[in-house]
Amino acid sequence: MMRRDEGRTFGWERVVKAGLGAAGLGMALHATPSAAQVAGTGSGTTAGTLPPVTVEAPKQARRAQSAQRTSQSQRGRVTAQRNLEGGQGRNSDAREAGAGRGNVSSENSYVANSSSAGTKTSTPLLETPQSISVVTRKELNDRAVQSLTEAVGYEPGVRVDASGYDPRFDAFSIRGFDVTYNGVYLDGLRLVGAGLGVFKTEPYGVDSITVVRGPSSALYGLGSPGGLVDLQSKLPTSQPFHEVQTVFGDRERIQGNFDFSGPVDPNGQFSYRLTGVVRDADVFVPGGKDNRTYIAPAVTWKPDQSTTLTVLGAYQKSKTPGSMFTYSTGTGTTTDIFTGSPSYNSLDQEQGRVGYLFEHAFNNAVTVRQKFRYVDLDAVTRYVGFLGAPVGNVVSRYTGYVHDTLQSAIMDNQVEAKLSTGPVQHTLLVGTDYTSSKFTDKQGFGFGVSDLNLAAPVYAPEAIPDPAISSSIQQRQTQSGVYIQDQARLDRWILTLSGRSDWVRSAGEDLFALTRQTQSDQAYSGRAGLTYVFDSGVAPYVAYSTSFFPNLGVDPTGAFFKPTTGKQTEIGVKYQPPGTRSFVTAAVFDLTQDGGLVTTGTGVTVQRGEIQSRGFELQGLASLGGGFDINASYTYLDMVTKQAADSTTIGKFPSGNPPHTATLWGNYALPLAGPFAGLSIGTGVRHMSWSYGDDANTFRNSSVTLVDAALKYDFSQAAKELKGMTFQVNAKNLFNLHYTTCQVGYCYRGAPLTVIATLGYRW
Repeated sequence: MMRRDEGRTFGWERVVKAGLGAAGLGMALHATPSAAQVAGTGSGTTAGTLPPVTVEAPKQARRAQSAQRTSQSQRGRVTAQRNLEGGQGRNSDAREAGAGRGNVSSENSYVANSSSAGTKTSTPLLETPQSISVVTRKELNDRAVQSLTEAVGYEPGVRVDASGYDPRFDAFSIRGFDVTYNGVYLDGLRLVGAGLGVFKTEPYGVDSITVVRGPSSALYGLGSPGGLVDLQSKLPTSQPFHEVQTVFGDRERIQGNFDFSGPVDPNGQFSYRLTGVVRDADVFVPGGKDNRTYIAPAVTWKPDQSTTLTVLGAYQKSKTPGSMFTYSTGTGTTTDIFTGSPSYNSLDQEQGRVGYLFEHAFNNAVTVRQKFRYVDLDAVTRYVGFLGAPVGNVVSRYTGYVHDTLQSAIMDNQVEAKLSTGPVQHTLLVGTDYTSSKFTDKQGFGFGVSDLNLAAPVYAPEAIPDPAISSSIQQRQTQSGVYIQDQARLDRWILTLSGRSDWVRSAGEDLFALTRQTQSDQAYSGRAGLTYVFDSGVAPYVAYSTSFFPNLGVDPTGAFFKPTTGKQTEIGVKYQPPGTRSFVTAAVFDLTQDGGLVTTGTGVTVQRGEIQSRGFELQGLASLGGGFDINASYTYLDMVTKQAADSTTIGKFPSGNPPHTATLWGNYALPLAGPFAGLSIGTGVRHMSWSYGDDANTFRNSSVTLVDAALKYDFSQAAKELKGMTFQVNAKNLFNLHYTTCQVGYCYRGAPLTVIATLGYRW
């Protein structure tokens, strides 16, 4: 198990950093940042997989600490098959990022043709009775995404900025329900999160991202009713591929990326991939950093056409602020005054993972698969918060220290069989999975920090000691599940039936109070979907699905929390014209969550009862002739709290969720024969309507429209000797719009204008 020795840098770590830097670093650009804009983390609406620990600060600090932890406590699948018709892009030298699995590259098109995220089998998106979106590598490259939240920000039903700008966590919700802790998957296996120990995603290390909307417990077990996000790792390719990049920009950002892959032996039995990132960057709060070191090796062994074994791992070390909070002067407003101290403001996290993906086809009818991963995470958070209200523009402050560790092991075993019963063709899937997790949380609070004058804030360096540990809690959770699915086809009709049973055992121990509690839960979940596929490429469908999630802990009366459950009815239609690279989906849904947890303003966790989410989603994707790619979406969301511990929220719209969201991203590669050959232009618009700033609906957030832009040049059009070299500039929030978002009564600043440039070379 990894442990951090604060203040020490190991020799091997220096070697890794030097190697990563040599691959891409060497150029730097310093652009004067705009007026410092800062933001805090928002709170979601559900607890984590291993529920976040709620610990009271000393009596003098409880009020301020509850605000800090309300936001912090809410932090928290699958190989996507590519569009086979999109194999020929404008760049004939594009490598096969997914070739290790026999996939056509996701770098050639915005449109995916199939995915295994919705069914755990390779199924055309047109035939999957659920709303699913795939963000391909091409779109990720065009938008130069730097985080998972940026990656899914243009997808329908996804809310990514309810807590403003915050590099500490990939926090987002789907259809109004948080998925930070229990809805993020990598290669079909869940990434467990708890407390401040949330697995961080490096987007440069993924090949594509799939968003599955709606309950998915019938295949994946415990999870959010909102859905899930599955990341596909970059895997070894059958053809040689090499890339280095230097990324630089405002706020002292400098970053080096590399990605090497290809066969090892002449027969192609063994292939490898090695992906890495090293970054040094500042953020908007005084003294804040967004540093990262990432290295991910992978090796594939393919002894014959029927068998594939890929062993893959990753190590990542990151440093971000421990707090992003700015002072709020009133309801719905924030200032640029940072509440913390640059001398005591960091979240230092190390995480490592190792696992494998195995598949063997006995014949054309029977295939077995096994996936395994072990994850070890260590996060140390230091922050400063306000101790009560200001007195004469002067406010006292306290220090907070949180040390979280998390270990998780997960395995999924599958047998897929293709058979027929008369005229009905079946794809039968039977599987079992097992997850074991251990989470440890240590916290302490102190007062060895200077007061802050809000009228003239000064952040002078000061020596701030770590406070003594005042609470230590350990939690363990094991989950085992058995599932079965039948995809039955009769002519153009496809009936998908999925069912699952889960057994979950949770245990929590207070190492200071020497108390212990255990809890066992068992649940059935299912899905039934019916699809009809017309020859024209139109496929209407109807589906019903359920979800569940066990909650560890007790309510204020001492009673155990019941599991959080969800149920949804969805009706939709998908359209993929034959012979084109385009895909349109529309869906209406009625989704209800019962028993979600929420942390109140006094720091107490309660089960808030039933929330109904109904809405409409529309998305259109296309990679058209002439070098034009587009992703457009619209979401209408209508939510209501039907049951709650706080009676003032009953009948109200849960905060932080805009009723209307619209996004549009388009990228155009100018004709190769014209005077601007090699030039590509991208533009994006993200509109969020008003939303309520608190659950009692006493005030509203204003609507906001943000504009993004991109400009890329391929140097091979200027000189053949420069083939493979590109330069790209991306601007986010192009017009530097200042905006505030409030959720559960706490307000956060959005990110100001951010500009980054990427110089890349492929061979």
